[in-house]
Amino acid sequence: MKRSTFVALVTAFRQDESVDYDAIAAQVKRQIAAGNDLFVCGTNGDFSSLTFGERVKVVETCASLKGSARLIANAGFPSTYETILLAKEYQALGVEALAAITPYFIACTQEGLYRHYASIAEAISVPLYIYEIPARTGNSIEVETMARLAKQGNVKGIKDSSGKTERLDRLAQICVENPGFELYNGTDSFILYGLRKGASGCVSGLANVAPDWVRAIVSAFEKGDEEKAEVAQQRLNGLRERLYSFGYAPAMVKRALYLMDKNVGNNRLPALVPDRAIDEGIFSLLLDLGLVRADARL
Repeated sequence: MKRSTFVALVTAFRQDESVDYDAIAAQVKRQIAAGNDLFVCGTNGDFSSLTFGERVKVVETCASLKGSARLIANAGFPSTYETILLAKEYQALGVEALAAITPYFIACTQEGLYRHYASIAEAISVPLYIYEIPARTGNSIEVETMARLAKQGNVKGIKDSSGKTERLDRLAQICVENPGFELYNGTDSFILYGLRKGASGCVSGLANVAPDWVRAIVSAFEKGDEEKAEVAQQRLNGLRERLYSFGYAPAMVKRALYLMDKNVGNNRLPALVPDRAIDEGIFSLLLDLGLVRADARL
């Protein structure tokens, strides 16, 4: 089975915080060249700070450049109604599949989550992936609810960013019991763990910073080279631990990429206020790990 490495693609902004679609296009080409697929308008893509129309145009930009790469776009909103509206816009652009982050701000029951996703799945013709990231949304879809949804014909799988190995184990069992249902791990430190449990791949925020490093884990695993895969995973873990020590993870990913390529811009406020000390720390980390040239300057 060929596994996919999806980059949780950042959204590029100009200095005035308007979206820079040309800079996004450059990042799409960079990721495809590394062998990665595209997961668009997710947490690392600043979806929560984008307007409805901007999200549509970001996906349109990516769809026009993807070639044979896979493209999944997050259409999630707190309400089922608006999620379906955006999902239909994405669907018309030719995405392979849609993702929908668990509703945020609204405290949901499990029955509410089940009906939310079942309604979306019924309203669209392309496959739907559940997008679980409780640390950001405040809602978590229980494994038992996922097992119910896995039997819905149009619910294809789950991108799980819970960071819990026990949960990954149980989700992997749902995949065994429902052939064709897929698990994608969204926690970078567990990419190899997920693959060993039968995951179909990963969705990686750190692929924005080190696209080849993420692909190396999966490539080594596919070739049966467990030792090389483990080394590649530990290298990525080192980047993750040090980079995330500086602050809010998606903002640190964006800032690291900014220090490598200023065309991607900053996050929209209030996600990240640039800080000279943090920039110096991140830049030093990038130098240490060989992710910027030795003669580069901050």
